[in-house]
Order: sequence, then C-alpha cells, then structure tokens
Amino acid sequence: MELIQQKADISDYLAADEAIDHGHPVVRETVDRLRAETADPHTYAVAAYELVRDTIPHSADSGDLRVAWRASDVLATRNGICHAKSHALAALLRAAGIPTAFCYQSFRGENGEPGVLHGLIALRLPGRERWDRQDPRGNKPGVDAQFSLDGERLAWPIGHESEGVDHPILYAAPHPAVLSALRGAEDRPQLWRTLPTAL
Repeated sequence: MELIQQKADISDYLAADEAIDHGHPVVRETVDRLRAETADPHTYAVAAYELVRDTIPHSADSGDLRVAWRASDVLATRNGICHAKSHALAALLRAAGIPTAFCYQSFRGENGEPGVLHGLIALRLPGRERWDRQDPRGNKPGVDAQFSLDGERLAWPIGHESEGVDHPILYAAPHPAVLSALRGAEDRPQLWRTLPTAL
C-alpha cells in the first residue's frame, strides 16, 4: 500500500495542537528523559514507541473506564485506547523533531457489520525517504506489535485472512470524528458507542 500525505508540507507533521500537546510539562519531562537515554533519532523513536506500547496499558485490556485523549493526559494517567496512545507517541516524536502522522485501519465485527476503527502512527526518520507505520496499541496474547523499519509489525496486519482495510492517508492531525468521540465520551462504554467504525 502506498501511504499518501494529507499535507504536502512536512512541518504540518511536527505541529502541536490540543490533543498533541507536546509543549506540556509532562510531555517535555518524558522527552528530556528519553533524549538523555538515547543517542540518535532512531534509538529515541524506538524508546518512545516502547514506552507508550509497554508502560501505558490499553484501557480495554486493563479495564480502565477513563477516557484520556490528550497526549499529556495519556502519559500522566497511563491509560488510553489505541487512538489516545497514538496521540501520546506522536507528541513524544514530534517534540523530538520526528515528523509523525496518524493512520487508521477499519475492521469488521464478528457478525460482518462495521466493527473497530483502529488508530496507529507513521513516522519519518531523518535520512529515510519514506514513512514507516508503527502500532503502539500494546501487546497481549495474539498481538505482537514491534517497532520495525524493515516490514511492518503491526498489532493487526491486514492480510488475506483479515476483513480489514488499511486507510492510506497520513493525517497531520487526529481525524476529527475520532477526536470528537474521544472528547465527548464520559467513560469507555460510552466511547465504544460513539467511536466511528469507518472513515
């Protein structure tokens, strides 16, 4: 699949906004710590990815009913669904000068009706002429996402046995429908009822 930039200007993929609040002290403190522990953009990106994937449980796995959507809140509460975790990872990467986009996959439910809209990111490391998708959802039995620049290692790769769709657009900001659902949900059960199932 060819990934398509929504915005031509790469600087749009470094921007901060209400959800990707990479100027917030919680984000900055995390960035400073990761920078002190890593030697270059590649090792920084791996460390940021592993921090979000491994130390922030997906709230559906942990049972946490809170809905975090700002990057700073996700890092502070150690809680979030895939979209929120993508916001946190994007903030950490963008704060370090690594362009980061938002990507989506759609999956069908068990009954064949629209199911889950999954969120992940793509990054563009210095010296690379392409974007590389990464999935910080969090691993569990049956899910083994890994940071990789040599072939995707996503939580749910789309393949011949999957009834999913990879959306090729690299969004410069979280999709408005996703962000609206996250912001408006009082708890995760309500979020499951309002989160879009497709783009």
